[in-house]
Amino acid sequence: MPKYSYKAYIDTLSKISKAITSDLYLEDVLKLIVTLTANVMKTKICTLWLIDESTKELKIRATQAMSEEYLQDRSLKVGEGIVGLVAKERKPLVIADVLEDPRYKEKKLAKKEKLVSMLSTPMMVKDRVIGVVNCYTTTPYKFTKSDIDLLTTVANQAAVAIENTELIVKTKVIQEELEARKKIDRAKGILMKDNKLSEEEAYNLIRKSSMNKRLSMKDVAEAIILTHEIKRN
Repeated sequence: MPKYSYKAYIDTLSKISKAITSDLYLEDVLKLIVTLTANVMKTKICTLWLIDESTKELKIRATQAMSEEYLQDRSLKVGEGIVGLVAKERKPLVIADVLEDPRYKEKKLAKKEKLVSMLSTPMMVKDRVIGVVNCYTTTPYKFTKSDIDLLTTVANQAAVAIENTELIVKTKVIQEELEARKKIDRAKGILMKDNKLSEEEAYNLIRKSSMNKRLSMKDVAEAIILTHEIKRN
C-alpha cells in the first residue's frame, strides 16, 4: 500500500471540515467521507457504520467501492463482530487477514470482494462513539502506527462532521414543523372568522382539503392565507 502524503492528509481533513458547514444531505456527507478516507489511506475499500440511537445497533451507511449487496440490511450489535467490538472497546483494531479471524462475520462477502487486511477505528465525539470506519486492502498489508493514527484522526473529524450535519438536519426539520404549525394556525383563524367555524371545524376543513387535493396541510394553509390577503387588497 503506497504511503500517503502529509498534503493529502491535510487536504482530506480540510474537505471533511467543509462538509460540516455545507448544505449536503447526510448521505452525501457519508459518501464523501468514505471516498476521501479511502483516497488518503490508499486503500481500495472504506466502509462507514453508524450507531442507530433507536435500536442501539451499528448499521452500515456508506462505502465507496463495494457492491450494493453489502449495503443492504446490514446491522451488528455493539460487541458483535469486528465492527461491534471496536465500538464497544473504543479503540482501533488491526486484522491481518479477515478470512482467518474468527471474529470477522462476513467471510462469504470478504471472499467475493477479495478483502484481506483490515483496519477498524471508532468514530468519537468527545467521549461518545457514534460509529466505526473500516479500511480494507485486497493484498496482505501490515498497518502501521502511522496508519492507525491517520485513520483515527480522520474518523474523529468525520464524526464531528456527521454530528453537525445531523444536528443541522434536525434543526431544519423542527423549524419547518414550527413554520407549518404557524401557517395552519393562521389559516384556521381566517376560516373561523370568515366562515364562523369552530377551531376543530376549521382544522378538519384544512385536513380534508389536504387529503382531497393531495397537498400538505402547510400548502393548503398557505393557499388560504394568500387568498385572504388578495381579498383584503
